[in-house]
Amino acid sequence: MTQAEHPRPLDAVVLACRDLTFAPLPELRPDAPAPIEGETRWLSLHQLLAGERLAETFDALRIREQAGHPGAAAIRYLKGLLRETVFLVSAAVYLTDRAPALAPEALWFPFAPDGDVGTPRITSDRAAVLRGTPAARLPAAVVVDDHEALDAWTAARLVAVLGPLVEAVRRHSRVGARTLWGYLVDILHFYMINPARRLDRNVPAAFDRADRLVAALIAAGAPVKARPRLFRFRPEDNQGVWAVRGTCCFDYKVDAEHGYCVTCPLQQDTVRAAEFDRAFSR
Repeated sequence: MTQAEHPRPLDAVVLACRDLTFAPLPELRPDAPAPIEGETRWLSLHQLLAGERLAETFDALRIREQAGHPGAAAIRYLKGLLRETVFLVSAAVYLTDRAPALAPEALWFPFAPDGDVGTPRITSDRAAVLRGTPAARLPAAVVVDDHEALDAWTAARLVAVLGPLVEAVRRHSRVGARTLWGYLVDILHFYMINPARRLDRNVPAAFDRADRLVAALIAAGAPVKARPRLFRFRPEDNQGVWAVRGTCCFDYKVDAEHGYCVTCPLQQDTVRAAEFDRAFSR
């Protein structure tokens, strides 16, 4: 039987992202990878959190990235591991009203010998979908009542699955949990407003959608202090809006010539407005 004859809840997410020029999705396939493929070592999240594996992979990536500042190293490590997975969550919730059922034994990461992290793989087909939709009849569907229930379910999965990873990174790097969760909250927002802009949708509405998910995340126990904010750089233009992160990524601590990112909370708004205007006028 073909995949088309056995549709999965997350197929709709892949379809919704097909016209995006930026859509870093993980591999979605049911087979677990071999432990070693060439020079690549695969570890599930469950395996990564066992023993000294997280410390080993963290330190390897830190050396590769030449990230001497602990904050920059910790955030680059989380980005290497979770960019695709968090994008999947954001895109699924925003574009399709569904969310992947993340699980530590079904989330796999490929590590290169030099510390680089490749595209992760998710081996579970399960996903939350809204009651009364066609997707609710799919075998792998977890049915929830409404959007509020979807947010609560998604937030609970994020805290349950990613919380131990954040805690392990906190212990090893000595970077605070609020900073690490702040980074994840930022990208949950940006991975909704990015598709919104590229699909010519309402960016503030996408930001508000992310805000509702993050409110559920906080209610589920994520220790979030700083949150991103909308920033209008062309008040007269409906598309003249983007966002400012709530948490610094500390890249400027690693590369002084780079300076602050345009979305950095430490950047001056006057500088940011001009840079946004140039970037979005191309």
